[in-house]
Amino acid sequence: MLKSSAQSGSNLLKAMEVFAAVAETGQMTAAARMLGMTQSAASQQIAALERSYGVTLFDRSVRPARLTQAGTLLHRHAERILNDFGDLETEMRHQGPTPISVLRLGILASIATTLTPGLVALAKKGFGVRDVTLHAGQSGDHENLLRTKKADLAITSNPFYDMDGLERHPILQENFLLVLPEKYRGPTDSLNAVQGRLPLIRFADSTSVGRQITQHLRRLRLKPQQVIQADRSSMVTACVCNGMGFTLLTPSLLIDGFVERMPMRVLPLPAARLTRTLTVVSRERELGRFPAHVAELSRTKLVEQVGAQMGDVGRAALTLLDSGN
Repeated sequence: MLKSSAQSGSNLLKAMEVFAAVAETGQMTAAARMLGMTQSAASQQIAALERSYGVTLFDRSVRPARLTQAGTLLHRHAERILNDFGDLETEMRHQGPTPISVLRLGILASIATTLTPGLVALAKKGFGVRDVTLHAGQSGDHENLLRTKKADLAITSNPFYDMDGLERHPILQENFLLVLPEKYRGPTDSLNAVQGRLPLIRFADSTSVGRQITQHLRRLRLKPQQVIQADRSSMVTACVCNGMGFTLLTPSLLIDGFVERMPMRVLPLPAARLTRTLTVVSRERELGRFPAHVAELSRTKLVEQVGAQMGDVGRAALTLLDSGN
């Protein structure tokens, strides 16, 4: 059995977190990535649990590995223990002179610069938050932060409907736009004509935006002959403004490029509409009215910035959504 010490208790909690992630994803690699650790370290945690209890937790003779009877029993208890510990941690962090004393936020990297000052001011002046921690990233990063309870709230492009215990406040829906080098003078009335003259520069398939664009082009039966992939909008727009190709991006993904005065032409997409929705996602009933206020602030700031940088083309690509709160 595990020794009953503070250190072994901490190790046991970490091991259970790894075990639960593997059980949920069905893959050691995916679980390790979600928890920000190496596959080897995750495997060691599972092996330590199996040695400690003298059981086999996964049937490794099949792919993906399945839980054994002992694994199913541990998974049921691990979920309860991890949820209880997460609730305790949240409640302890919120103990103080104000209802929300410590706040951890995940924000899409492309809009982090635009929203951060207003969000910090809202948290501190409007809700008396003492400490704010901000994480810029992509929706996949936000999923990890929310699942592991390392973030209280995320401003993201994925509502995570597969996750229980969350509340969602829509901000806006935005259309993808055709983005060309400023000096491009070829046809713009079809994507097929554009891709015949320029390579496609887009988000990598490892990102949700990249996969969304790939699926859309497949539906249109378009297969660009040359593709350059990147995992940050600033990298994509930097290539476009230097004449290396064209891209499909939403107004919020273009903000930083225009703020940095990158020379680009932005036009409505000459094909079937492609959209994404920005949403504030937080753990249910933990932050009171704060998530609804975050959605309202984000909506206002984004519309202002898109209008200032992209004018009517950018504004026309936005559809404002009421959070209903």
